[in-house]
Amino acid sequence: MSRLPWGALAGVGFIVVLALLAPWLGLQNPVAMDVPHRLAITSASHWLGQDEFGRDVFSRLIWGARVSLSVAVAAAALACVVGTALGVVGGFLRGVAEILALRSIDVLLCFPPLLLALLVVTLLGPGATTLIPVLALVYLPGFTRVAYAGVLTARSQDYVEAMRVLGAGKVRIMLRTILPNIGGPLLVQFSLAMAAAVVLESGLSFLGLGVVPPSPSWGLMIGAARATMAQAPLLLLWPCLALTLTILVMNALCDGLRDAVDPHPAYRPSHRRMLDAIVPGLLPAPKAVLDLRHLTVEIDTPHGPIYPVRDVSLQVFPGETLAIVGESGSGKSVTSLAITGLLPGAGRVTAGAAWLDGTDLLRLDDEPLRRLRGAKMAMIFQDPGSSLNPVHRIGDQIAEAILAHRPMPRSKAMDEAVALLKRVGIPDPARRVRAYPHELSGGMRQRVMIAIAIANGPRLLIADEPTTALDVTIQAQVLDLLADLKRESGLALLFITHSLPVVAEIADRVAVMYAGEIVETGPTADVFLTPHHPYTAALLRSAPVEDGPAPEGIRGVVPPPTELPPGCIFAPRCDRATTACTAAHPDLVPTGEGRSARCIRWSEA
Repeated sequence: MSRLPWGALAGVGFIVVLALLAPWLGLQNPVAMDVPHRLAITSASHWLGQDEFGRDVFSRLIWGARVSLSVAVAAAALACVVGTALGVVGGFLRGVAEILALRSIDVLLCFPPLLLALLVVTLLGPGATTLIPVLALVYLPGFTRVAYAGVLTARSQDYVEAMRVLGAGKVRIMLRTILPNIGGPLLVQFSLAMAAAVVLESGLSFLGLGVVPPSPSWGLMIGAARATMAQAPLLLLWPCLALTLTILVMNALCDGLRDAVDPHPAYRPSHRRMLDAIVPGLLPAPKAVLDLRHLTVEIDTPHGPIYPVRDVSLQVFPGETLAIVGESGSGKSVTSLAITGLLPGAGRVTAGAAWLDGTDLLRLDDEPLRRLRGAKMAMIFQDPGSSLNPVHRIGDQIAEAILAHRPMPRSKAMDEAVALLKRVGIPDPARRVRAYPHELSGGMRQRVMIAIAIANGPRLLIADEPTTALDVTIQAQVLDLLADLKRESGLALLFITHSLPVVAEIADRVAVMYAGEIVETGPTADVFLTPHHPYTAALLRSAPVEDGPAPEGIRGVVPPPTELPPGCIFAPRCDRATTACTAAHPDLVPTGEGRSARCIRWSEA
């Protein structure tokens, strides 16, 4: 319930209540004319003035809302009932019913909605009785297709098969089992159709093909005010303002309902979601949970110092997944270890800053950093078998992570451990909490590691290739779990991997690393669609694609930190390298909105 769009719901509710109470508000007669006082300005008895026939503008606005909303609700409800029936019957019964339902809808989709409405209204004549079925016809395909798609998803589920086994008839299964499970998308479609119907009704009334005068309608008021806008410009403002505000709050309601009925909503604070829907850009951009600037790591070796990470900068925002991708040896894991202060003894940070909610992690002493690890930030490692202590029970290890940051009775910590195991999807958590790591499968051990990581509600979660040792089925389950946790709590997820399919599935943005440097960053979809760096393009070509061409290997290997080539580090392996590429080391430069690349020839990609 906390995710319902209460602000937008209140706005729409206010407009609806105002329209319903119009006969009892003591308003002026909306059709009574007072020609001697036509175009009169505002007064105590006429709050918004009088129109070209002397009618009260305020009264006509309220009654106009009643007319517009009545037409919109009736049309959307009719389309919802008929369209849902067609979609459910066609999707569940299949065969002839599916062909008849979908092909009839395909015929309607051949006509542009506005042209179809104009054609029917022109043939049958204007008026509300004509307008309602016309608008229902326009929005019928949307409901049919939403219902049909939902039924195709639900009909194969085990709970539907269970109803069949119990002997339930087809009608009962459709009404009592399938229909409730597709109610969320249908509710969103209804709100969308109602908002669009208000606009279309106003447009048709403006053209003289909708509500018949003298009935009040916002479209009629806009059309009439156009002729007198030079003498009384406010007559055009009021209905336009009413229509605009109504559509804005309806659209905000649609957006909020979509998030509320989505079982995996994208995390955004409710006030930001609603205001951004109404006035985009009004609120300041969210601050990054992790803001890493110009990180450079040095490691001492018998042959002198090496720099496996150089000048790395990235940001991770609340509720966002940033994936760091690259071949082995590119510096991904060293970057994460530097952020958490877990570099080996020979390694040290020589430059840069890592701000976690305003605290520079790279400048903290061991004790303050220890208090942050496991509390504000947590890390999941690649191999849960080596991360869990084999001689201690699972529950004891989770409780230990809790008690290290939140002193409480041990019994309460164990209760939280059971709740955490349940949260990460481990069956029978009360029994599993007493199990040893070797008694669990690899996927369950990784879930235990996730439970330990989220035990204290971290703001930043770093996952260092957490699915590499798992089979594809368990890998998908772990990825879904991480995505759910991110959406529920709004934590920032820094995901380190070498698997491009995993990046495509889970990441909002991606940073591509090569030989210790970031060579490209940007939104995942944009980077995968049009890579601006040759290394990114080569990585994409090397990934297997179902029913696609065979993957192409990248010639050569990642150079060791002691043998970095001059100029562009990727030049020796690049098919498009020129002499200019080896002349000077390229900088990471902006290449588009939210994108950057370290290549002097990125525009030729």
